[in-house]
Order: sequence, then C-alpha cells, then structure tokens
Amino acid sequence: MKIIFSTIILYSCFIFGQETEQKNLLQLKSEIKTFPKNSNIELTSQNLIEPKKKNTGLAIVYSLLLPGMGELYAESYESGKYFTVAEGALWGTYIGINTYGNWQKDRYKAFAAANGNVNPQGKDDEYFATISEYLSIEQYNNEKALERNFTEMLDENKYFWKWTSQDRKAYRSIWVSSEQSFNNLRFVVGALIINRIVSVINAVRLVSKYNKQHAEELSWNISAGIENAINLPNYFTINFQTKF
Repeated sequence: MKIIFSTIILYSCFIFGQETEQKNLLQLKSEIKTFPKNSNIELTSQNLIEPKKKNTGLAIVYSLLLPGMGELYAESYESGKYFTVAEGALWGTYIGINTYGNWQKDRYKAFAAANGNVNPQGKDDEYFATISEYLSIEQYNNEKALERNFTEMLDENKYFWKWTSQDRKAYRSIWVSSEQSFNNLRFVVGALIINRIVSVINAVRLVSKYNKQHAEELSWNISAGIENAINLPNYFTINFQTKF
C-alpha cells in the first residue's frame, strides 16, 4: 500500500514539473516574439557654440589710430609690430625735421635782423622769401616798377632791408635749409598715411583669417540604449561624441 501511494506522489510531481517547464518555455518564446532582440533608446542632443567673431570695423579704427593695433586686435601682432615700430620711427623723424626747420627759421630771422637791418616783427613767410632774392628793397621796388606791378611795391620804412652780396648768399643758404626741412615733412606725412593704409589692409586680412579659423561649430551628442540578449541579462549603453 505504501509503495503504491509513493508511486502516485512521484508521478504527480513529475507531471507537474513538466507542465511548469513547458509553461515557462512557452512564456519565454512569447516574450522573445513580442520584444525586439536589440532595443535601443536614442537620446541625442546637439549644442552649437558660436565663437565670438572679430569686428572688421574695429580693426580698421585701431589701425588708423595706431598702426599695428588692428593686428593686435586680430591676435596676430607678429606682423603688426612692424607697423607700430615704423609709426614710432616716422613720428620721431617728423619731430626731428620739424624741430630742425624751426631752428633754421629762427636763425635766418636773427641773421636778417643782424646783417640786413630787417625788423622781423609782423613779417610773413613771403617777405623772408623775397629778401633772399634781392640785395635791397630799392632793387626790389625798381624791378616791380619796371614790370608795372605797382601794387606789389613795398613801403621802404616798414619793409626795409639791405644786404651785402655775401650776406645775402649766407642768408639764402639758411632760408633754403629751413624750407627744405618743411618740404620734407610732406614726405613723412605721406609715409605715415601709407603706413596706416597698409596696416588697415593687413588687419582686415588677419581678422578675416581669424574668423574663418574659428567658424568651426562645436557640438556634442549623447546616445543611450538598452541591449537585450536571449541568454544574457539586459544592459544599458551610453555613447558620448563631440565635434570641434
């Protein structure tokens, strides 16, 4: 009797185990059919960072105020420093020439007062140019009378002068030296203008180059996913990408 009862219990357990295992296998197959093999959840984000561009107008203004500063603004002072050095040298030249010209001017006025009986007070530059060409006011007025340019004749009491031939030549040498100095200033001013123009062109080129180099977009991307395998546990993946 005990043997028969034990046999019935074992058989019942065996049948129940098979039914349970079969049910689990059917459920697993059903899940596999309804759930993708690889399930990915993509979370993508992109961030564009616009770099701060240099202003061409500011570069032009800086170079006009002081050559080389436009290049410094464009973060390329390697070439700009030559324009700044040239600017300093040109201004030094201008000051030197202008100082020398004024010194010679004071010299010829003092020489005219001491050697030509000239009263320099109230006399313009044209007067000092005229007395370098004539020995005396009498010679000058006679020539104007012969030319019938009576309106150009000068008052002898106010504009009197009288040279010896040697003193006139000495005076004219000093006067010419002063005039040449002031004429040379025009070339220095021209060089200052050219230095600015070239610096402006170079600064604009460098700003354009800077903006082009920094126009690349900066972006980042994030992707996340869930990987599913039949005989392995699910696992989570994250990918991070940047672009410069």
